[in-house]
Amino acid sequence: MTTFLPTSTAGSLPKPSWLAEPEKLWSPWKLDGEQLTEGRRDALRLSVADQHEAGIDIVSDGEQTRQHFVTTFIEHLSGVDFHNRETVRIRNRYDASVPTVVGSVTREHPVFVDDARFLRAQTDQPIKWALPGPMTMVDTLYDAHYGSREKLAWEFATILNQEARELQDAGVDIIQFDEPSFNVFFDEVNDWGVAALERAIEGITIETAVHVCYGYGIKANTDWKATLGEEWRQYEAILPKIQASDIDIVSLESHHSHVPIDLIELIRGKKVMVGAIDVASTTVETPEEVADTLRKALPFVDADKLYPSTNCGMAPLPRSVARGKLAALGAGAALLREELS
Repeated sequence: MTTFLPTSTAGSLPKPSWLAEPEKLWSPWKLDGEQLTEGRRDALRLSVADQHEAGIDIVSDGEQTRQHFVTTFIEHLSGVDFHNRETVRIRNRYDASVPTVVGSVTREHPVFVDDARFLRAQTDQPIKWALPGPMTMVDTLYDAHYGSREKLAWEFATILNQEARELQDAGVDIIQFDEPSFNVFFDEVNDWGVAALERAIEGITIETAVHVCYGYGIKANTDWKATLGEEWRQYEAILPKIQASDIDIVSLESHHSHVPIDLIELIRGKKVMVGAIDVASTTVETPEEVADTLRKALPFVDADKLYPSTNCGMAPLPRSVARGKLAALGAGAALLREELS
């Protein structure tokens, strides 16, 4: 990146109401067939336009062509039965009906590569593509075949590596792996989670990122946060292992959270996407609030490695709110750029 303090979103943006039911996760499509294909591409164009208008430097697809950040990837894999569903506890936080692993998981064809090429054609700016991380994929399924979370994660890591290599060839500049499970299963993260993630980036020469947050702004997550006390120190258990990994960029939740900002010091030397937008609130931040969050991070991350971002995805928010938050992020980063220059 040649831009100083390059802005990006950590995850999803809301879909238009004509494409899917708004302000809802796992929202079913309102279109089908060729109309759905066209509608998803139209929504992606709108998402890119919103990011351009807001001054976002690293552009994403806003996850407009996928129903969910994990299951849309999984539904393209063999060995997973979406009709045979079980209820599992997602990240020890809420129950969800999920598909079942019934056999060896394999990737028969690329999943997001065509969409990534389409995104590449919409902008001259750097583009980032998000994939689910191996551990979070494991935590969003019921396993009736492998009998081992670790073994299944390694299978997913191999599949993700195949996809990541083709996304790289399609012109993607940054591949981000979403691992909210890293904030819950600390022993597994350190025993095999980071190692599986490194398998997923093997041979990748473009930049790679891992996104570790406290989740979407849904009730199950906000209720969980209310139990965490005055200091949220979950990052302390995992950042040293991530620091020692080959991951280039680490995406963290910072704004309106109780995460001690000095924990960023644990990944000194990495590029850090500092979440300066609260995705659990419909209140739109002011540019100065964004700049202030970023300023507080500066003692712990070199300015040339600070990437202003959102805490997490914004799919559950109204589109007007998300646009306002994007604009605040772009304007807040601009304030700090001017101040530091």
